[in-house]
Amino acid sequence: MSPDLIESKDDLIGYFADGEKPKTQWRVGTEHEKFPYHRKDLSPLPYEGPHSVTSLMEAFGAMGWRLEREHGHPIAAFSDDGRSFTLEPGGQIELSGAPLETVHETCREITAYHADLDRMAKTWDVGFIGLGFHPFAAVSDMPKVPKDRYTIMRSYMPKVGSRGLDMMHRTCTVQANLDYASEQDCVKKFRTATALQPLATALFASSPFVDGAPNGFASNRAAVWLDTDRQRSGFAPGVFDKSFGYEAYAEFALDVPMYFVKRDGAYIDCSGQSFRDFMAGKLPALPGEKPTKKDWADHISTIFTDVRLKTYLEMRGADSGMRDALCALPALWVGLLYDEDSLDAAHGLVLSLGEQFWRDLAQEVPHTALSGRVHQRSVAELALEVVRLADQGLARRNRLNAEGLTEQFYLNHLHARAVAGEAPSDILRARWEGEWGQDFAPLFADGAY
Repeated sequence: MSPDLIESKDDLIGYFADGEKPKTQWRVGTEHEKFPYHRKDLSPLPYEGPHSVTSLMEAFGAMGWRLEREHGHPIAAFSDDGRSFTLEPGGQIELSGAPLETVHETCREITAYHADLDRMAKTWDVGFIGLGFHPFAAVSDMPKVPKDRYTIMRSYMPKVGSRGLDMMHRTCTVQANLDYASEQDCVKKFRTATALQPLATALFASSPFVDGAPNGFASNRAAVWLDTDRQRSGFAPGVFDKSFGYEAYAEFALDVPMYFVKRDGAYIDCSGQSFRDFMAGKLPALPGEKPTKKDWADHISTIFTDVRLKTYLEMRGADSGMRDALCALPALWVGLLYDEDSLDAAHGLVLSLGEQFWRDLAQEVPHTALSGRVHQRSVAELALEVVRLADQGLARRNRLNAEGLTEQFYLNHLHARAVAGEAPSDILRARWEGEWGQDFAPLFADGAY
């Protein structure tokens, strides 16, 4: 019997328990996506050609990164220090950073990555921009990365929501990944982060445009997720219950329909099928076969809740944005979740306002971001309270960079946003309607990096 074969639900639960780490080993990882485009006409880079997302991938291979190919096409590149460079379904590029001790290290990693992109940008006359949703391109304008996993998703998504193809091809995000010490610690962080995720959406909202004009949303990316696939997105079921834990999350994941199983490097379409049937040897796509731990990890990766549990916790609620956003997001979550006092205070806030408040907040902020009110509470004032808790947590961490600054430095502009009650989307919309003359060229000129 293979040691990797899943024999019972205990094996599923054990996957999450295997992620537990003592505080001395806690790290932060940051993932961020961008839209690459031609500077001459702002059009998205195609999948193939001399100046394309494929040639970007090959350029990283030439710099010493190890390329992974599928059917001969480069789909990912891996560095020796734990970073990966990948292509999203619509040709968005993503850096998944290495697990690092401090936000300072994360920012140095981001700076080095952008230096590599800048060299390509100058040579090829291309640019890269971080926004939550592409401001004018249609799904048909975006390249279609020919990865089998994405092909399965493109077929399945329209069956379970109206905006899945938008999510795949026209959105970009920045997320932070953090560790936990025990099941109790994991649950406390998971619940706190789930409830507060809409505040991250409000603080980082940067997608007020769709199809070339404002569409009434501050974060169209967040709005897209409200109708992508309700069985696998939003708040994890039961996260506010006292009984929530590894087993409850495993039960939820078992009920999420599958996308695929990977065998010998090939993706087998299992869309809509049941992992419970798989465990019983009754999966229609692989009759008589039972899952491995790798199959479970792959299935977990197809869950899109606002906070996702793997062997670490993923914070998934923020639009991609300008350079400062890429350091601010990990700083926000490290300050809130890695300091015991700040975590206690944030968790207490979550419990005091109750589950319905946070669910209603998640429905409101895609429309109004920081300018909204929920249950008579100002979103901006609540965001400011949470940013201050993060700031206090980072102060107590007291991790200094070479200039003697703590990680609090990265929260400065979030504090200013909350005080002003003004999200990036408000500024972008005002400039587009005013000084930019309803032209996107200045947005791409100002925001490219």
